[in-house]
Amino acid sequence: MTGELVPVNSSAIRAIGYDEYSRTLCVLFHTSSTIYDHPGVPPSVYHGLMSASSKGAYYNQHIRGKF
Repeated sequence: MTGELVPVNSSAIRAIGYDEYSRTLCVLFHTSSTIYDHPGVPPSVYHGLMSASSKGAYYNQHIRGKF
């Protein structure tokens, strides 16, 4: 990933990063030190995640198991 992780206000997710060129979403959860990469995530899904009132719920509904 070429971008950096940005801290977010979420009880589940500590930080999120996104590389628009490779369309790779990177997620760091509060419960792990592993950064999870999700290739092929469209910009609209990334922007939806960043603007969601519940980032954990959005992640589970729109990203987990799909990318």
